[in-house]
Amino acid sequence: MSEETVGISPVSRLNSRWAAQLRYALPAAIFAILALIFAWGLNRDPGTLPSALIGQPVPRFSLPPVKGRELGLSSTDLMGDVTLVNVFASWCVACRLEHPLLLQLKTDGVVPVHGLDYKDAPDDAAKWLDTNGDPYTRTGVDLNGRVGIDWGIYGVPETFVITKEGRIAYRQIGPMNAEILKGAILPLIRRLRQQ
Repeated sequence: MSEETVGISPVSRLNSRWAAQLRYALPAAIFAILALIFAWGLNRDPGTLPSALIGQPVPRFSLPPVKGRELGLSSTDLMGDVTLVNVFASWCVACRLEHPLLLQLKTDGVVPVHGLDYKDAPDDAAKWLDTNGDPYTRTGVDLNGRVGIDWGIYGVPETFVITKEGRIAYRQIGPMNAEILKGAILPLIRRLRQQ
């Protein structure tokens, strides 16, 4: 029996084979592309994410102090001197990694360091600072995270260098380490103070 008598031409048979192969190849190709995009995203350093706020004035805010402290934190406190704003929380494991560097900055008197306590229970924040040391000149409690949203916070810790004019000059996403502090943050603070 020939193909013509069955009603399937050689061209139709070739097209149906090609369609069957495409049915398996297309999902495999899409999966491979998505896997490459995912792998690229995993290898990016989150500390290098761009910030739309660089060069912009700090968002306007006014926060009460951490329990047991007298000085809260507001946008007006970030004017007149180069300062560092560190976003932290007692529940943040990575915050513990950079905390000794913040304490050293306070001891050395290099720059005023202000703390923004992000979505933290008031008693927990006070206990954490009492136990681990308080490197902050001023602290503000952002209990509901609203101020953090205005600052574009991805998570904690994050650290910002603020100019004398109250503008955001630098943003570190994730914990600071000695290399970042000595290689990027401290030289920037020195340059901004000379301006």
